[in-house]
Amino acid sequence: MNYSVKSVEQDESIKSEKLIVNMGPQHPATHGVLRLEIETDSEIVTKAIPHIGYLHRCMEKHCESMDFRGVIPFVDRLDYLASMNMEHGYVLAVEQMLGLEIPRRAEYIRVMVAELQRIASHLVAFGTYGIDLGAFTPFLYAFQQRENILSIFESISGGRLLYNYIWIGGVWHDLKSSDLEMISNFVAEFEEQWQRYDTLLTQNKIFKERTAHVGIIPQALCHEYGATGPVLRGSGISHDLRKDKPYSIYSELEFNIPVGEGSVGSVGDCWDRYYVRMVEMRESIKIIKQCLDGIEDGEVMAKVSKVIKPPAGEIYVKTEAPKGEIGYHLISDGKKNPYRLKVKSPCFTHVSMVPELAPGMMIADLVALIGSLDIVLGEVDR
Repeated sequence: MNYSVKSVEQDESIKSEKLIVNMGPQHPATHGVLRLEIETDSEIVTKAIPHIGYLHRCMEKHCESMDFRGVIPFVDRLDYLASMNMEHGYVLAVEQMLGLEIPRRAEYIRVMVAELQRIASHLVAFGTYGIDLGAFTPFLYAFQQRENILSIFESISGGRLLYNYIWIGGVWHDLKSSDLEMISNFVAEFEEQWQRYDTLLTQNKIFKERTAHVGIIPQALCHEYGATGPVLRGSGISHDLRKDKPYSIYSELEFNIPVGEGSVGSVGDCWDRYYVRMVEMRESIKIIKQCLDGIEDGEVMAKVSKVIKPPAGEIYVKTEAPKGEIGYHLISDGKKNPYRLKVKSPCFTHVSMVPELAPGMMIADLVALIGSLDIVLGEVDR
């Protein structure tokens, strides 16, 4: 029996229509309350439009009603997975307006907690990215070590997620010898655990096939959109404020800046962005070790007026947070409350790149792209 088969292209009665699919805001792969309006042609994405604002809290407007100290708990809630880094950038802006000199011991403590927070943030990125792509076990290992960091933060600040620890002039209170011992023990253990994570996920055949050559971000596009942090470095551009424009005591410390090299796929793909974060965790351990060896005795708070009133003027300060450069544009009119505080969010920038990158991708690869950007919506929406 002979069958005659007519191709779809020849049959004009069969028409293809684009399908609109909503991914989020209640979808774990969007890493927060982000809604992606995806236009698809079968499994191929033709358009992706991010819709934000589901976590908008009027943070910048609220800060105009708070005194300069009272703003710190608000910046805690920007990137709530990296609260120490959020605090560090804000207090640096106020301190530079005041012309404060911070005690050396406080500077060492600030860098240690900032790097511990960087590791904790990258562990969340590592664990959840594995879940996004079908690997559950890395999540359990990552959160086991993250719990150790949160226990350290709980000991020094009383909080496990939001800390209010880095204050204008220094830090809330000194580290006890038991706190330093906890940090030292964590560093020793994590170095061994990192190798396990690398074997478990980084070199996994399926993981590499899901991330190599996927979601490539060219360097030109990084410059065009102003990408920063691991997203920028994943595209092969060596730029890190801790090295290029050092603040605190980073200029005195030795560490490397990992960049994407295309060793598994293409430069700037999902795997490169993932691996930059992995190597950054090792570099953070290197920084913490140097701080433990070099920490000085002394005070942890400078003498600061009870009512903080920076002179009238404005300043812009940016620091290297785990997800990119967090910037604070602070305007003072000489009163006890900020006249204006504008926050530049790296995650907002990276979400803005999705419409450029998504067309032509498979839906499953779009999930890999979003995970590799490591966004947090508290910072995007503010």
